[in-house]
Amino acid sequence: MAISETSLKDVALMTFEEINAKGGVLGMKIEPVVVDPASNWPLFAEKARQLISQDKVAAVFGCWTSVSRKSVLPVFEELNGLLYYPVQYEGEELSQNVFYTGAAPNQQAIPAVEYLMSKEGGGATRFFLLGTDYVYPRTTNKILRAFLKSKNVAEKDIEEIYTPFGHSDYQTIVAQIKAFGAGGRAAVISTINGDSNVPFYKELGNQGLKATDIPVVAFSVGEEELRGIDTKPLVGHLAAWNYFMSVKNPANTEFIKKWKAYVKKNKLPGGDSRVTNDPMEATYVGIHMWAQAVQKAGSLKVDDVRKAMSGQTFKAPSGYTLKMDETNHHLWKPVMIGEVQGNGQFDVVWKTDGPVRAQPWSPFIAGNEKREQAKR
Repeated sequence: MAISETSLKDVALMTFEEINAKGGVLGMKIEPVVVDPASNWPLFAEKARQLISQDKVAAVFGCWTSVSRKSVLPVFEELNGLLYYPVQYEGEELSQNVFYTGAAPNQQAIPAVEYLMSKEGGGATRFFLLGTDYVYPRTTNKILRAFLKSKNVAEKDIEEIYTPFGHSDYQTIVAQIKAFGAGGRAAVISTINGDSNVPFYKELGNQGLKATDIPVVAFSVGEEELRGIDTKPLVGHLAAWNYFMSVKNPANTEFIKKWKAYVKKNKLPGGDSRVTNDPMEATYVGIHMWAQAVQKAGSLKVDDVRKAMSGQTFKAPSGYTLKMDETNHHLWKPVMIGEVQGNGQFDVVWKTDGPVRAQPWSPFIAGNEKREQAKR
């Protein structure tokens, strides 16, 4: 997961530096403590316990996969720590010890599928669900299956395949996608995570699978994952997020400028090719909201900060003023769908008028469970 997670660590350090330059919080400078659980899920829990019990941190910003978040969750609840989680996820969770700054399914996955089904998005009626084999893809696809069925998509028109973390041979799967697409009006929903995205997208290019043949919409592929890939064969494929580096507004211009300057000053690997992306923005917003909540509470105590987080707002690089919901610990976020461009950036082809309130509990899962109970 290093391909995705490293930039979150870097942008967090940049944000701490930015806040410290303005005086820190409560007149104190933020001291970052960085730990690397090395994509080892049990080690996430161990490191979380170390951060809270030994390092006595005021808050933790991190995790990417849902399995890493679920690994640390019991530790944060036991020790009453605060975790700010910056990545889109499957919903179905609400902890008093977590603030979810990434998207819930109604802020990413469901609008993306609705777009694909619309005339504007190509009018897809058949869906190939491809993901990494763990919690987030399987649960999100369970939600999407229920949603598709509610839209009268037949079981035979839904294919579902999973690959392990680090999977690199997508030749057979892309051939299956091509065969599936031959039936017409098909689309791929990708919940592939981490470095497997690189060989997957390369194989799409190798087999000449164009967005005009069968579009791929990804939920875990942003500018960072596309960096270093020849994106010209991938032009027109899609991603759904709440922020893209390409959006034009003063807040984003300033965010990118700060990031580029930080990369240059610290001689970070990648240099001028380093980009911003959605989970980086969510990390940036989460840290600033935490700092605002600390100032408002006049305290670093978890219970005080938790209370002060309610209703916090921040003018985000997305161009929207985001709000932390007063009751469910999730951010109100805009939804955007972007098309891959030849330069590795995204052209926003659809977006909501404003921020959308998260629904962490899926009505499609809940509806299915009620129906199953009724049958029993």
